[in-house]
Amino acid sequence: MALVKPMTNFGNVTTPKFGNTRSSSSGKWSTMIRMSSSSSTKKGKGTPKKAIKETLLAPRFYTTDFDEMETLFNTEINNNLNQAEFEALLQEFKTDYNQTHFVRNKEFKEAADNLQGPLRQIFVEFLERSCTAEFSGFLLYKELGRRLKKTNPVVAEIFSLMSRDEARHAGFLNKGLSDFNLALDLGFLTKARKYTFFKPKFIFYATYLSEKIGYWRYITIYRHLKANPEYQCYPIFKYFENWCQDENRHGDFFSALMKAQPQFLNDWKAKLWCRFFCLSVYVTMYLNDCQRTAFYEGIGLNTKEFDMHVIIETNRTTARIFPAVLDVENPEFKRKLDHMVEINQKLIAVGESDDIPLVKNLKRIPIVAALASELLAAYLMPPIESGSVDFAEFEPQVVY
Repeated sequence: MALVKPMTNFGNVTTPKFGNTRSSSSGKWSTMIRMSSSSSTKKGKGTPKKAIKETLLAPRFYTTDFDEMETLFNTEINNNLNQAEFEALLQEFKTDYNQTHFVRNKEFKEAADNLQGPLRQIFVEFLERSCTAEFSGFLLYKELGRRLKKTNPVVAEIFSLMSRDEARHAGFLNKGLSDFNLALDLGFLTKARKYTFFKPKFIFYATYLSEKIGYWRYITIYRHLKANPEYQCYPIFKYFENWCQDENRHGDFFSALMKAQPQFLNDWKAKLWCRFFCLSVYVTMYLNDCQRTAFYEGIGLNTKEFDMHVIIETNRTTARIFPAVLDVENPEFKRKLDHMVEINQKLIAVGESDDIPLVKNLKRIPIVAALASELLAAYLMPPIESGSVDFAEFEPQVVY
């Protein structure tokens, strides 16, 4: 699953050129994720634990109405299911193109040892957040594969194979943490993290966007570093070209699921919800990344230009299936995103102040209201009517 998950609380732009920007500091509200030292190969009960902060906008774990899912994909009830398309997708997943792709070498540890100072901690946070996101997908897909086995074995097997991909990604990222003498305690995460409940149609919208935006993030970073190898400071990025194809296939599967449930795409409510999830995913990514500009600058990217490129390409891809999308290529949309970043920085500053909790909460009220107002204004911008899978103008464009 992608590196970002949607928030649940709330004229044309040219293709950007990537470059360096001045660094900026970032703070965050935080919770704690349990990490363990991996300095030894065997873990015991006395293994020391380290806590790493994660932001309020961190990757989420999801659950859904599994009974409704079983009904949706019951072949005896739903005549819209295109089993031939699902069979073809199943064969694609069974091929397992990346079965031997995620093989590490000595470059990983050597590169990690060469990363020192603030950049080292930034990479640890990147690996931890990415691993959490992938593991979240693994848990959801695994349970869907188990629950749908009797109702629709083909769809169930696809979910199981996608959970295989997500587990592979999470394991590869966790191995990366071992280069920094850390390991994410995935068992602890499974039990300790709060799960966000989404109805099945919301799972489809959110996960489709998550997979497709993940594809565009990975392929853009890969192509940028291939063109600018001097910024290739850690070898995990070399794996992104094949890796992103897993994300793309997962997104294509969710596209097929939505086409099999036309009630999720063909009315005015679907248009409103699709716009909401687009806004939620895009804003979450933008705010998250603008808190971590040092990471993107470390690999030679301008954070905001990178994000806008990813948003634009994801939106063009999404317009092939969603009945309505945001007009993200309107310059006003980016201005609103930048204003949200400024507001979010004020929220962060309040959270990091020495004021007592009551005073902090009082100070947050007008700031949260301003953020909500900006979100609503972005949501109410005239949308782009879309939804045809045959729209040639929305075919993905090559980054370079």
